[in-house]
Amino acid sequence: MSELLLRLESLAGELPQRTETAIVLTLAAYFAGLRLFAWLRSPAWCPPILLASCLLALWLALLPLDYAGYRQGVEWLTWLLGPATVALGVPLYQQVHHIRALWKPIALTLPPAAMLAAGYAVGIAWLLDAPPRILASLAPKSVTAPIAMGITQELGGSVSLLMGALLITGVMATLGITFMARGWRLEDERVIGFALGVNGHAIGTVRAFEIGPTAGAFASLGMSLTGVFTALWLPLMWHLMA
Repeated sequence: MSELLLRLESLAGELPQRTETAIVLTLAAYFAGLRLFAWLRSPAWCPPILLASCLLALWLALLPLDYAGYRQGVEWLTWLLGPATVALGVPLYQQVHHIRALWKPIALTLPPAAMLAAGYAVGIAWLLDAPPRILASLAPKSVTAPIAMGITQELGGSVSLLMGALLITGVMATLGITFMARGWRLEDERVIGFALGVNGHAIGTVRAFEIGPTAGAFASLGMSLTGVFTALWLPLMWHLMA
């Protein structure tokens, strides 16, 4: 690990704005997070993505690479979030017979869940006298990243702040749903998966696929429908209340 850090520092110092630097940092943080997750015996309270994010933040603070340069270097990785989200339609199609059987409870629970996810975050921030830019950054925090970034930009928020809110939301929602399912002895993969997708977006969906293909498909459905529904109602409500 020390040799890797020395190499990263050398590369960052020589080419502070190069895409290669940002890619190496991102991949190194991701694989290091996976190794650390396995070394810690896969704790449910600390998923690999959280470990990788903390490592990356630490490296960016120590290395001579500013955040603007890093973000510019990983733009193409951010773009790949879109195709990766669309690819979740494959397991969704494979489980379509289960989804058709439950379309009524899905249609009834999705709208209030999506509106509550945005409402409580904005409400708490508003009570703490947060400025409109922060409110706009927190509103789409439960939506998958490609859609959330577009919503945030339309509302006039900060994408950087949004990404932090997305990480915290995904991790906390995944942990909360996992522990609640255990406490309530809930074993229906369809319910668990849907809850993970609606509340935990991509991070929750990854956890759902670890449970099983059915949970993963329903998580994909919940994440996708939450994104579409939020993209339709949130900007409209935001501009009406502005």
